[in-house]
Amino acid sequence: MDLRHYKTLVFDCDGVLLNSNKIKTRAFYLAALPYGEQAAQALADYHVSNGGISRYKKFEYFLSRILGAPDPDESMLERLLDAYADEAWRGLLSCEVAGGIAALRDKTEGSRWLVVSGGDQEEIRRLFARRDLARFFDGGIFGSPDPKDRILQREMQTGNIRKPAVFLGDTRYDHQAAKNAGLDFVFISRWSEFAGWREYCRRHFVVCADSLAELSVGDGIR
Repeated sequence: MDLRHYKTLVFDCDGVLLNSNKIKTRAFYLAALPYGEQAAQALADYHVSNGGISRYKKFEYFLSRILGAPDPDESMLERLLDAYADEAWRGLLSCEVAGGIAALRDKTEGSRWLVVSGGDQEEIRRLFARRDLARFFDGGIFGSPDPKDRILQREMQTGNIRKPAVFLGDTRYDHQAAKNAGLDFVFISRWSEFAGWREYCRRHFVVCADSLAELSVGDGIR
């Protein structure tokens, strides 16, 4: 697979562009901790098992299924979202950025780059501007509350994603979203929290790479 072949490269954010998966997991745990350690751990475990899905869906699951609140107060959801965002933001400002982004951008200078993340769209745009990453993504930066499937479909319909296109992600959901959209896929493994990624990728014939840095100096694909 030669990435220079693609007209569009689509990147997940957490675990691919940023070493932020553990930051997000801890933020979910701490946001839910006022409801007890058991409930907080259950949410953190659900988050890890459902990487790539928006925080809105995860907190709705927390309220309805973990806490068993049949008709949760909207203010409960807002408090959880605010607590999570505050904790996550502090970590995102200082977490490691993937090496090799600039080199890979030069290598694929004829391609359009997009971010399609499960993270909050406005938060990611603000963060990428703050950390001087937005300049790489000429196709835009997109996230929740819209799910990845909807974003990919919309951006293909508008012509922003032009095929052939490839999605670089680190979760099962990323691969499924790419497959549903008819995009090729590369699993980026170094920072993934997907414990069963090796078996999953083997079973589904998914192309894998350790990191963007590896891709930037060669194919780096196995």
